Amino acid sequence: MASIDVKNIKIIDLPEQNPGLIQQTAELLVAGFREHWPNAWSSLEDALQEVRESFEEGRISRIAINESGQVLGWVGGISEYEGHAWQLHPLVVHPVHQGQGVGRALVNDLETLVRLRGGTTIYLGTDDEDGMTSLSDIDLYPEVFAHLARLKNIKGHPYEFYQKMGYVIVGVIPDANGPGKPDIIMAKRVSD
Repeated sequence: MASIDVKNIKIIDLPEQNPGLIQQTAELLVAGFREHWPNAWSSLEDALQEVRESFEEGRISRIAINESGQVLGWVGGISEYEGHAWQLHPLVVHPVHQGQGVGRALVNDLETLVRLRGGTTIYLGTDDEDGMTSLSDIDLYPEVFAHLARLKNIKGHPYEFYQKMGYVIVGVIPDANGPGKPDIIMAKRVSD
């Protein structure tokens, strides 16, 4: 694994007029989700469309780059509920640089920007499509909350990353991605 010093990364707005950074960000999105969420952005064109949508009004689109201008990670935010709550969507870090603080730096940056825009809460959905938690591959109904109370991380699901960042599980959408494939909903208050 190529180690990086997060003090040497720069977090900037993804420039809408920079095709090279847009291409890198789209390629990162495909590579970052390929292993556990292969249906998320299965093609470069799907990923490019997601990146283009991040430039719309009411959105935040930030990238982490190293000294040579390589995109190491990307975070997006979508204003919802008249700006009171923002959806964190997406967060991706290049697989080689995961676990080195890039994701943490991007989430902290997004939280600061949301707070400065008057937002009070950030929420996100973190899918389990391939058996990464105890909520996968079972029928959560009718005892949804009982299953949620016994949640276990089986294969390194990212909900624990978000918990370390102060996010709490506020619910689950059973079968969100098909039978036995839930979406775990998390949120964090970011206002003072």
